Parts: sequence; structure tokens; C-alpha cells
Amino acid sequence: MSILNGLSQGVKISITRSITTAFEQYMANIMWDEDMYSPADFMKEWQRYIQKNASWYSSVPDTMRNDPQFHTELAGKINQVVAKVLAEEPTEEQIETVNALQEKLGTDYDFSCKAEARFYIDFLTEYEKKKPRN
Repeated sequence: MSILNGLSQGVKISITRSITTAFEQYMANIMWDEDMYSPADFMKEWQRYIQKNASWYSSVPDTMRNDPQFHTELAGKINQVVAKVLAEEPTEEQIETVNALQEKLGTDYDFSCKAEARFYIDFLTEYEKKKPRN
């Protein structure tokens, strides 16, 4: 029997959301550079995130959190969520926005998913605000 499936729907949604948020934060910290990606570093980042920011963490009993099966199932869930984030194609609007910003700013970043496009829109918009005007 699955431990994760025994949790309430709200807790399962919160777990998924925490994985997504921690993954996107981790990737932003490394500027979405796939060569810098380290599964071990991401896991450390996720553990820090859930202990400080995730409301679901304290609602899962210690006995469950210490169960090896829980960790195995959680690892599978993390892989599933990360794969979903990476597979979600950027919208046409995101593609147009990133391309326009890059043309204006003279940058050339590659992006392949919705979350990465969102990161570059934010990053390039901030860069544009800070760039000295001629």
C-alpha cells in the first residue's frame, strides 16, 4: 500500500506544489544551467524548503517521515513532478516576450519549458530595468 496515497488530497497537492516551487527556485539559482544541475544539491534545497516553508511537512507524522517507503515514494513523486515541469512547453506569448527582450537586450538564452521561459522573462525584465540608459 502506498504511503503517499494515504495522505489527504490537500497534503498531496501541497507536496506537489513544494516540489515544483523548490525545483524552480533551485533552477533559478543556477540560472537554468543544465550543466550545473546536481540532483544532490536540488534535494538539499528541497529539504531546506520543506522544513522552512511547507505547511504539509509538519502535518505528516514523524513515523511516516522516517519510513524508507515514504522516501522511496517521495523520490518517485519528485522525479514525476520535475519531468512534468520540464515537459511543459512555453506559451506563444512567453516565446514572443523572451525573444523580444533578448533582441532588445542583445542576449541569447535558450529556454525549453514554461518555467524556464517565466524565469527568463523575469530575469531579462529586471536586467532591462537596471541597464544604464544611453
